[in-house]
Amino acid sequence: MAALAPSLQQARRLVVKIGSALLVGPEGLRGDWLRGLCDDVARWRARGTDVVLVSSGSIALGRRVLELPSGALPLEQAQAAAAVGQIRLARAYEEALAPHGVKTAQVLLTLEDSAERRRYLNSRATMQTLLGLGVVPIVNENDTVATDEIRYGDNDRLAAQIAVTCGADQLLLLSDVDGLYTANPKTDPQARHLPIIAQLTPAIEAMGGDPVSGLSRGGMKTKLMAARTAVAGGCAMVIAEGSVMRPLSAVAGGARCSWFLPEGDPQAARKRWIAAMKPKGVLTVDQGAAEALRRGKSLLPAGVRAVAGDFGRGDPVAIAGPQGQTLGTGLARYTADEARRIAGHRSAEIESLLGYPGRAALIHRDDMAL
Repeated sequence: MAALAPSLQQARRLVVKIGSALLVGPEGLRGDWLRGLCDDVARWRARGTDVVLVSSGSIALGRRVLELPSGALPLEQAQAAAAVGQIRLARAYEEALAPHGVKTAQVLLTLEDSAERRRYLNSRATMQTLLGLGVVPIVNENDTVATDEIRYGDNDRLAAQIAVTCGADQLLLLSDVDGLYTANPKTDPQARHLPIIAQLTPAIEAMGGDPVSGLSRGGMKTKLMAARTAVAGGCAMVIAEGSVMRPLSAVAGGARCSWFLPEGDPQAARKRWIAAMKPKGVLTVDQGAAEALRRGKSLLPAGVRAVAGDFGRGDPVAIAGPQGQTLGTGLARYTADEARRIAGHRSAEIESLLGYPGRAALIHRDDMAL
């Protein structure tokens, strides 16, 4: 039986990637297109879908303001253009979504924010909080400070990482092509469009051109790299042509596109990732806390009886029951020293014990695999 494509209308949490070419034209910002996109975003929000926008365009906008030449820019000029353009990019989204009563937030990230666990957890917590408050985050790579060594290099891969970070179940890459073909349709009349990709095989990856690798940039290659990240994290991904005025509605209405099917669901994928980590310490909990964890609750400091090991914020720690039995693994929100100081105390006492406010849970339930 052939696999069925997911429905964009059924997305619980949707990440949409917008490229510079869609947003910025020869005359500057494509305001009509942006308003159409934001009309769609508001419709999806109204039906209960969390939406995150990963948008390029800051350098393209800043380049025009600074009257910089076309073509590749030196790093310093590109960073300057990004600084000038990013404020205009954020304002454009804010103004396009405000008439719908939708609040926006600017989130700028670099590769280090996902590669370093503590920063990853901080960015994840911020995204979750924004979405919980009904805000649409506008995410972009922080081109003002990023160098080649600490950058994603393209927003396809950034969008995939954001989708995994925030637990999205669908990722939409708006592109200048309507999906994946068996060959380049511009040069090969025999190229076939692939509407559904159930598994990312080497043969599928080869259709992107050169072999998919960490050195690839741009085009279908990076989209396949994004697909690999997304589907492994339990997120379906779709590539669609984005120049139409209401691109989300077009995809939902049956426009030609390519769906990459996920491996499981986002939460299960995250739990597997956490469970596979090597713990750097042990938190021993009392019977009440152990029972609360089995009911799906977070681990609060009050339920911790002992702290062993030397770990930092975001590091994996084992969770042991009162008899020493292993209950699971979680990502600590405090260092080992901080955990020892707050263990056995109520969350309301954290600020007085540490001298600064902290998170209520020592390990949040979303960061735990039992």
